[in-house]
Amino acid sequence: MDALAERLIEGNRTALAQAITLVESTRCDHQARARALLTDVMAHTGAAWRIGLTGVPGVGKSTLIEALGTHVTGLGRKVAVLAVDPSSSRTGGSIMGDKTRMGALAVDPFAFIRPSPSAGTLGGVARKTRETMLLCEAAGYDVVIVETVGVGQSETVVAEMVDVFVALMLPGAGDELQGIKKGLLELAEILFVNKADGDNAPRARRAARDLEAALHLLAPASPHWSPQVLTGSALTGDGIAGLWDMIASHRDMMERAGVMADRRSGQQVRWLWSMVEARVLDAFRSDPSVISAAAELERAVASGRLPASEAAERLLTAGRVTD
Repeated sequence: MDALAERLIEGNRTALAQAITLVESTRCDHQARARALLTDVMAHTGAAWRIGLTGVPGVGKSTLIEALGTHVTGLGRKVAVLAVDPSSSRTGGSIMGDKTRMGALAVDPFAFIRPSPSAGTLGGVARKTRETMLLCEAAGYDVVIVETVGVGQSETVVAEMVDVFVALMLPGAGDELQGIKKGLLELAEILFVNKADGDNAPRARRAARDLEAALHLLAPASPHWSPQVLTGSALTGDGIAGLWDMIASHRDMMERAGVMADRRSGQQVRWLWSMVEARVLDAFRSDPSVISAAAELERAVASGRLPASEAAERLLTAGRVTD
């Protein structure tokens, strides 16, 4: 572990890939080693800009991330992209191949792309995304972009692990209303109407106006920042520099207001309890008494012979979890 941590801190890409594979492993011995590794490198984390990016499938997330990442590496920064793919129901692996969709960025020596399967985790993020983010920071990447699945599952999960939350929107597709319905506008701090090129440009401007009007009806996520709406095209590169400048403005504003550190501290504490809940649930599910009782209780609930509330109570009793 000491050797791996040393190579990771030196910025060795192979060591970073090995470390991420270690934290993503479900083996108990690997998890113990991963916790030791994270403890060793914690002093080298926390300096990166953490950016969350979401949007419905087809909005152009990968194209925009490649354009934004290339722009940022051109400024001399190192960019890590944590691209979370939907999981294959057959293999459990990623199915969209993010590295092939970000060809130019994938070969950029100042960029690192790590696709990970969501494995059914809500929020469109992988279970170990937070740990992976820390490893990227320890390896010297000063901008970390988390791309979500974008399927509308609790985007709060994404917002709870980043410094700024960016939502991509499609022009003229009713996504402004869909965003309101999902509560996306209550979380997004920057909205970027993508594909604002060619015949789409007028529709993009209308969509931006609609979004701005909708934002006036909602309370901002932070009293120190009013959500901003931008338009541009990841395909042509128009608006990408403006998007990065807006991300930088958000960071400057949060730091001047003195709330950036508090925001991260709160996220860390909530992360602690979410991990405790996950571990407790895993331990409960693996309890032999619960395993032996679960199958019959599931059949009873599925057939309508037993209400779910009673079945839950019997499982909790079997696992010795009582009021």
